[in-house]
Amino acid sequence: MLPIVPPPVLLSAYAQGLFPMAESRRDQDIFWVEPRERAIIPIGGFHCSRSLARTIRRDVFTVTVDSDFAGTIVECAAPRADAEDTWISGRIAASYQRLHEVGHAHSIECHQNGELVGGVYGVAFDRVFCGESMFSRRTNASKVALGWLLALLERAGCELFDCQFMTGHLASLGAIPIPQSEYLERLHAARGPQRLSLPEALAEVQAEAAQSSSSPGKLIAQLLTQTS
Repeated sequence: MLPIVPPPVLLSAYAQGLFPMAESRRDQDIFWVEPRERAIIPIGGFHCSRSLARTIRRDVFTVTVDSDFAGTIVECAAPRADAEDTWISGRIAASYQRLHEVGHAHSIECHQNGELVGGVYGVAFDRVFCGESMFSRRTNASKVALGWLLALLERAGCELFDCQFMTGHLASLGAIPIPQSEYLERLHAARGPQRLSLPEALAEVQAEAAQSSSSPGKLIAQLLTQTS
């Protein structure tokens, strides 16, 4: 197996508007992608439907940050009904695992009855978060994970959320297409540290919820419905 892509190389590529992909899960080669059109979800612009807000508010899932990063990638790379293969090769997964270990990749997990049933992971640097992939084993689990992620990123001081390619599903959640040139401008403007890391943002929300005798889910739902 070829060596992983070192964290400094990955972060340098993301800072230039590039991201890696593979042709298949078994492919050892990696190619760098720079789309002409980029999909982003504006911070504060996540579309949270009433039913999704209700699911979040009722804490149907136990939501965590970085409790099972490796498991989240495995699930994201697993075969799906609409796509038997994946761009997440073993080499790419190992590269992101290393990036996670040095604090620049995070996952949001949804658990139900102790089982990992949904999640999303991505790359964090400056005031930018690049969402890579998400999965769902229960209805709305990936939407809940993404909603939590956007709410926590807003709390943390993130300014740019990249979701790479535009799809109808992402559009329904608030994604908009922009030219790569505009994406690079936004990327440059988002340089510098965030107020909080993603785990720190979760800890702040949990502490605030406990202080108000509420639940984190209720607070997250409130944040999302106030800004959506």
